[in-house]
Amino acid sequence: MNNQNNQVNIPSEYKPISMWGYFGYQILFAIPIIGFILLLVFALGGTKNINLKNFARSYFCLFIIVIVILILLTIFGAASYFTIS
Repeated sequence: MNNQNNQVNIPSEYKPISMWGYFGYQILFAIPIIGFILLLVFALGGTKNINLKNFARSYFCLFIIVIVILILLTIFGAASYFTIS
Protein backbone atom coordinates (compact mmCIF):
# COMPACT_ATOMS: atom_id res chain seq x y z
CA MET A 1 0.00 0.00 0.00
CA ASN A 2 1.47 3.33 -0.95
CA ASN A 3 0.95 6.69 0.72
CA GLN A 4 -1.36 8.01 -2.00
CA ASN A 5 -3.92 5.24 -1.43
CA ASN A 6 -3.93 5.96 2.32
CA GLN A 7 -4.83 9.61 1.74
CA VAL A 8 -7.73 8.68 -0.55
CA ASN A 9 -9.33 6.60 2.20
CA ILE A 10 -9.21 9.40 4.79
CA PRO A 11 -12.68 10.82 5.56
CA SER A 12 -13.12 14.47 4.58
CA GLU A 13 -13.41 15.64 8.20
CA TYR A 14 -9.90 14.27 8.91
CA LYS A 15 -8.12 15.45 5.74
CA PRO A 16 -4.88 17.21 6.69
CA ILE A 17 -4.36 20.85 5.81
CA SER A 18 -1.32 21.59 3.67
CA MET A 19 1.40 24.00 4.68
CA TRP A 20 0.04 26.55 2.20
CA GLY A 21 -3.42 26.00 3.65
CA TYR A 22 -2.22 26.94 7.13
CA PHE A 23 -0.42 29.94 5.66
CA GLY A 24 -3.56 31.04 3.82
CA TYR A 25 -5.75 30.64 6.90
CA GLN A 26 -3.31 32.73 8.95
CA ILE A 27 -3.53 35.51 6.38
CA LEU A 28 -7.32 35.17 6.30
CA PHE A 29 -7.61 35.33 10.10
CA ALA A 30 -5.35 38.41 10.18
CA ILE A 31 -7.89 40.51 8.25
CA PRO A 32 -9.28 42.87 10.92
CA ILE A 33 -13.06 42.30 11.06
CA ILE A 34 -13.85 39.64 8.48
CA GLY A 35 -10.97 37.46 9.66
CA PHE A 36 -12.15 37.60 13.26
CA ILE A 37 -15.69 36.65 12.22
CA LEU A 38 -14.40 33.72 10.15
CA LEU A 39 -12.11 32.73 13.01
CA LEU A 40 -15.10 32.52 15.34
CA VAL A 41 -17.16 30.60 12.77
CA PHE A 42 -14.43 28.01 12.19
CA ALA A 43 -13.56 27.74 15.90
CA LEU A 44 -17.17 27.24 16.96
CA GLY A 45 -17.84 24.44 14.46
CA GLY A 46 -18.56 26.10 11.14
CA THR A 47 -16.42 23.53 9.36
CA LYS A 48 -16.47 19.76 9.34
CA ASN A 49 -12.68 19.50 9.07
CA ILE A 50 -11.30 18.70 12.53
CA ASN A 51 -7.84 20.04 11.65
CA LEU A 52 -9.19 23.43 10.55
CA LYS A 53 -11.42 23.63 13.63
CA ASN A 54 -8.47 22.91 15.94
CA PHE A 55 -6.26 25.40 14.11
CA ALA A 56 -8.91 28.10 14.43
CA ARG A 57 -9.29 27.32 18.14
CA SER A 58 -5.55 27.57 18.72
CA TYR A 59 -5.39 30.85 16.79
CA PHE A 60 -8.29 32.16 18.88
CA CYS A 61 -6.50 31.17 22.11
CA LEU A 62 -3.39 33.00 20.92
CA PHE A 63 -5.56 36.03 20.12
CA ILE A 64 -7.02 36.03 23.65
CA ILE A 65 -3.54 35.68 25.23
CA VAL A 66 -2.24 38.64 23.22
CA ILE A 67 -5.26 40.77 24.17
CA VAL A 68 -4.81 39.94 27.89
CA ILE A 69 -1.10 40.79 27.72
CA LEU A 70 -1.85 44.11 25.99
CA ILE A 71 -4.47 44.97 28.62
CA LEU A 72 -2.07 44.14 31.45
CA LEU A 73 0.70 46.20 29.85
CA THR A 74 -1.70 49.08 29.41
CA ILE A 75 -2.88 48.94 33.03
CA PHE A 76 0.60 48.60 34.55
CA GLY A 77 2.09 51.06 32.09
CA ALA A 78 -0.53 53.67 32.96
CA ALA A 79 -0.13 52.94 36.68
CA SER A 80 3.62 53.47 36.54
CA TYR A 81 3.13 56.64 34.51
CA PHE A 82 0.82 58.22 37.09
CA THR A 83 2.74 57.25 40.25
CA ILE A 84 4.34 60.11 42.14
CA SER A 85 8.07 59.75 42.64
